[in-house]
Amino acid sequence: MKIKQIAVDKLSNTMRMYVEARFNFERLKLVDKEEAINNLDRAFEAKLGAFHSLYDVTKLDFNYFEHADTALLILIRNAIHHRDHDLFISWNKEMLLNGGLERNNGAEFLLASNRVCDRPPVMQYYYKLEDVLFRLDKSLGSPFLDNRMKPAQKDELLRKLDEQLKFNDIVDYAKSERYPIKQIYLNLIPIFTSAVVKIFTELKSKGFQFEGYDAKVYEEPFTNELSVDYAVIDYKPVRIWV
Repeated sequence: MKIKQIAVDKLSNTMRMYVEARFNFERLKLVDKEEAINNLDRAFEAKLGAFHSLYDVTKLDFNYFEHADTALLILIRNAIHHRDHDLFISWNKEMLLNGGLERNNGAEFLLASNRVCDRPPVMQYYYKLEDVLFRLDKSLGSPFLDNRMKPAQKDELLRKLDEQLKFNDIVDYAKSERYPIKQIYLNLIPIFTSAVVKIFTELKSKGFQFEGYDAKVYEEPFTNELSVDYAVIDYKPVRIWV
């Protein structure tokens, strides 16, 4: 129990730290844009790392690979941790650093986000949807396929992403509006939220006691208040003009 409590508190710590980095982002961006973006990226990656640490000590309590959201976070964490590719670059870094705006001048992007508690999420953190597919879908001819998963496991996760997270609906909508798939970005905050809701709720149902200030703060919202509706997708077109 103590090991699990430490892991839950660590994840809760990183969620709070991400919120703080996000609140500081707009102010810091005016002073040092690169630092603001890197701080937010590292804070999100810390959440992914802490999520994986929780997986390590609770995988006998919860089947992470039965659910598309929890499995996807592990996939992305592993891809970033073992980075041997240039995938999973945040929207902020892609657009705001190294001439991204100039390079994409005139292009229109589609930002897709699921609903949290029947309202648009307060926070947004975007990766390319295509980057997920490049790790899983052999039909794309990607050199960056996940080599730690068996082909059948990758196919199964792709199926779950379509069925549970509605990836196919997002791609179909983008095609209908003539967006190239490389110009679709996916908000990871609702996915992270639903994953933590599932795990915290399961642990609490088994008598888990939340210990630590941050863990106790997050216990109630993530076991009794928050929910994500994957049937509702909010689309935001963004045209780049410089």
